[in-house]
Amino acid sequence: MKFGTFHELQLPRPWKGESEHKLIKNALEQAELADQRGFDYVWATEHHFLEEYAHSSAPEVFLAACSQRTKNVRIGHGIVQMPPYINHPARVAERIATLDLISDGRCEYGIGAGASETELGGYNVPQDEKKAMMLEGARAVVEMLTQSPFPGMEGKYVKMPSRNVVPKPLQKPHPPMWLACSNRTSILQAARLGLGALTFSFVGPEQARQWVEDYYTTFEKECEPLGYSVNPNFAIACPFLCDRDGEKAEKLGIESYGFFIYGLGHYSFFGAHEPGHTDIWDEFKNRPKEFAPPEGRLQDCVGTPERLRNQLREFESVGIDQVVCLSQAAKIPHEMLCSSMELFSKEVLPEFKERDQKCEAQKAARRARLTEIAMPRRPQTEAPKSRTVIRAAGHH
Repeated sequence: MKFGTFHELQLPRPWKGESEHKLIKNALEQAELADQRGFDYVWATEHHFLEEYAHSSAPEVFLAACSQRTKNVRIGHGIVQMPPYINHPARVAERIATLDLISDGRCEYGIGAGASETELGGYNVPQDEKKAMMLEGARAVVEMLTQSPFPGMEGKYVKMPSRNVVPKPLQKPHPPMWLACSNRTSILQAARLGLGALTFSFVGPEQARQWVEDYYTTFEKECEPLGYSVNPNFAIACPFLCDRDGEKAEKLGIESYGFFIYGLGHYSFFGAHEPGHTDIWDEFKNRPKEFAPPEGRLQDCVGTPERLRNQLREFESVGIDQVVCLSQAAKIPHEMLCSSMELFSKEVLPEFKERDQKCEAQKAARRARLTEIAMPRRPQTEAPKSRTVIRAAGHH
């Protein structure tokens, strides 16, 4: 089982003039530390307009900086919001390829549709069309990353003539691809598309076991790959904080990840948001009881090294391939996030890393077998019927 860190760049109010600058510089230090201490991935997501909850609106820039401060971690662009109204496929292909080149082939490319009306409405993306937009945009990106030239597309949402989209990525045919998954339906969709499943639900080991089994069964029987390679991987994101004082860690975890969930609910389900004015942290701290997290049901990796070790052994036993650590949340101090990674890397990580290395050959064989089964099912892409010549308009 591998481990990643996850950067949402949360910034609860009140803010000061230097707050965002400090937030991003601290996050870069955390990414560098994760690389030094043996983590396998650094993930950053993309959100827009979600004040306090996520100031990660340009993850491609953040991850480019991470790539220059790290040597070994995979650079997880998870996810790119794929509706073309938000990110034109050509711009996505250009950014993914460039990130792959400057990271020496460490880029991983995750796709998603976006969620809240605050985000999607800001770009005039209809909720009922976002997933169709995502898939059409992603299919275009795959062709742009691999075809010279891209033959063009006349889709419902993507209309583009033939162009050679450059640069091309270092990894061939393209970086490994993932899909953001919030429920069983989207996990099965990831399997059918041959994509890694990035699951962001907070589930217990038994539910995770069923999801993992369903994912790999569907992958083998029904996968028709979106890309020119498949990425059989199941990752689960969960709250993470490691400290010798278990009560201190749990108390801070309940508050911080309570805010994580409350902020998600605010933007997606129950909040009334006035841009630039609503104070979500204040609302969270003074929330009515019905919005309080259930007592004693924090499903996470928060606590002492021993508690984390036991929890992670359960995740490992059900077949999860990667645990993505949601470490930076709410107002957890930067110093505690760093000490958490230090303690975890010394007392918990080594045993999992040793077992993961022993399983590398087995996982490679599984990937090869699923590739052999699934790739012949991939829908054929039509080659351009003729060459395109673009006449310069000249100056008049």
